[in-house]
Amino acid sequence: MKRQQGFTLIELVVVIIILGILAVTAAPKFINLQGDARVSALQGLKGPIQGANSLVYSKAALGSAEARAAAYWTGDATDANDALGGVDIGTGTKVKTNFGYLQSTADELNNAIDITLSNAESDASDWYIAEGASGVAAAVIYQAGSARFGNTTATSNRCYLTYTPATATAVPTYVITDDDC
Repeated sequence: MKRQQGFTLIELVVVIIILGILAVTAAPKFINLQGDARVSALQGLKGPIQGANSLVYSKAALGSAEARAAAYWTGDATDANDALGGVDIGTGTKVKTNFGYLQSTADELNNAIDITLSNAESDASDWYIAEGASGVAAAVIYQAGSARFGNTTATSNRCYLTYTPATATAVPTYVITDDDC
């Protein structure tokens, strides 16, 4: 009786076909890892902003500053909070709030969440912000290298977090737009 020394050509072809099918099935799960990572990074940034806002609001409420608009912190008022430059959150720099929550400026967000957000793409930074007007309008925060980097049009390159500060009647909102991540 003759023993078989190896695999036949048909067996090898069947194995290659099976590996091809597995590769085609698994490939889509790994192709968009960069986009998934960008979305996760945005979600990872959203959490600290929400947490910081909760703490800032608590401190503002303790200091009776939760009802003050951003315009209050211009130096016109004479109470202790304004004389000290804002609400003390323990970072060494006072936070100027808008109805008790963070304003939509790079300075206020950097102070509260210990991150470096830059409002100029010419800076070497990991995160950038298109600040809201006077700290009270919505700000768009995006990552270096994301689709939005270098092109801030609203109809394309949509991979960012929109932070809308509080108003007299509404709490802040945090919306992740990840169409083009």
